[in-house]
Amino acid sequence: MARNESRRVSDLETLKAFGHPLRMRLYRALYIARKATASQLADQVDEAVSLVSYHLRKLADHGLIEEAGQQGKDGRERWWQPASKGLNFHEEDFHDAPEKAATHAAVGRLSFDQHVELYRRYLDSAPSWPLAWRSAASSSEYLARLTVEELAALSREMHQLIDRYEENARAREQAGDTEGRENVALHVYAFPFRP
Repeated sequence: MARNESRRVSDLETLKAFGHPLRMRLYRALYIARKATASQLADQVDEAVSLVSYHLRKLADHGLIEEAGQQGKDGRERWWQPASKGLNFHEEDFHDAPEKAATHAAVGRLSFDQHVELYRRYLDSAPSWPLAWRSAASSSEYLARLTVEELAALSREMHQLIDRYEENARAREQAGDTEGRENVALHVYAFPFRP
């Protein structure tokens, strides 16, 4: 990846560009692969290469992904990689106009729907995973009474913890420690609610 920090998306046009179901799936697949061609990603998302190429160019137009340079023997293939370590979207960047707020909410719902679908696929396939993986997986809900400051601190600490595990795993994998590694999705939501 080009940069080792997450990108904060704060403009409406980039948010709209990302807020397409196939583009979100492509970004996730590319993030996991780290580098891939349109044809490799097309196989993963079961779409035509031409359609995938179009959507990859749209993500690149907004700086969300970038060309990775030549990776294989075939100079005709274009390789892509995420342009940053990840993406962040913050409500305060989109609250000042109705269209911005509506788009931010729509992208959040779409992202959540894709998270739910990913977890459903895991639940459906859970019996095929070894017991050790099923035992290591978790699903929890915590209900706490916090102040806004406490919630912000909790969110920061959780992100730091997750970042540390991800960075350590990437370093070990780059050093050749690939045995027993699987892709792991971790979805964390922290939000206020009233019963």
